[in-house]
Amino acid sequence: SAELCLLPAVAALLPPLPGPGGPDPAEVGLGALPAELRAAMQVLVGDLDALFTALGLREESFAVGALSRVVATELASYGPARNRRRMATNKASVVFVDRTLDLAGAVGHHGDNLAEKILSVLPKLPGHKTDVMVNMEELTALQTTDETCNIIAPGCLAQPNDPAAKALWESFMNLKQKEAVMEARRHLVEAASREYLPIKMSMGRVTPEQLSSCIQLFRNNLKALENHCGLLQIVLATVQTLKHPQTSKWDNFLAFERLLLQTIGESEMPSVLNQLLPMIRSYNERTKDDYTCEDFLVLLVYMYSVVGEIKSGKELDAAEEEVKKALVKAICDEPEPSPLLQKIT
Repeated sequence: SAELCLLPAVAALLPPLPGPGGPDPAEVGLGALPAELRAAMQVLVGDLDALFTALGLREESFAVGALSRVVATELASYGPARNRRRMATNKASVVFVDRTLDLAGAVGHHGDNLAEKILSVLPKLPGHKTDVMVNMEELTALQTTDETCNIIAPGCLAQPNDPAAKALWESFMNLKQKEAVMEARRHLVEAASREYLPIKMSMGRVTPEQLSSCIQLFRNNLKALENHCGLLQIVLATVQTLKHPQTSKWDNFLAFERLLLQTIGESEMPSVLNQLLPMIRSYNERTKDDYTCEDFLVLLVYMYSVVGEIKSGKELDAAEEEVKKALVKAICDEPEPSPLLQKIT
């Protein structure tokens, strides 16, 4: 049977924490949830049923976590779903997992994966959750310094009709960044060779500038552009990600997380917080390489998720109080708080 892992407890569907004297998490049902969350859950169940109907599935559901149990229970008792299961011929095991059981997984910067960097760094394609906008101006003769100029329609990662682009994107998900970038160059060289473009082979480390110079060869050849447009969009996404200032910050996050995992067993939480404290800087003190308020919230979630059980005491209280003060000051000093900070405050 097919294994389908669904993660329902995303940002809009975080389960409420049980308060003193409240119901046990295992006993929470749809009726115990706030009205807004309840409505979102019902929409999710309807969407899941529509997906399984399209796939012709008769599912057997498993749940890991309180909110996932609610989803699985509602799906099991949903009228249209019961009818579908009687008629469907394909069997599937569906595992619902609460993301809040693994916050470190949700906020961590995992390894050396180019696909994850592209999806995190480039702006989202309007109307889509899982695709990004790729700036296509490099393939045109348009010259503009206006960053808001949007004459050229953006490219994207979804290229179902281009086998080379699909193969390259899959390699981005499976290979380390260095190997993935070399694979991008290989695909680009092969495409240029098939179009008899004057490409020069180069050995050694692949740079964004090298990829850009290869892309420029296609710019004035409309037939070559048409034949390899999908591949060029994926390679352009690579170039724009590697040049993006957020990419170096990603690497800093990853380095900090690895250092934290190495030291957390030897150091107490107060000493780790004290190391973090000097890095919290207000808007006027920050450079482009420093962490923002949102970055620190992500780091704190990661720290408290991986540290496990924390020994409380005066030293921890004092360290946490200092971090709170610094973070509150930084948030209050923001001239234009982001939508996330506005929601939190």
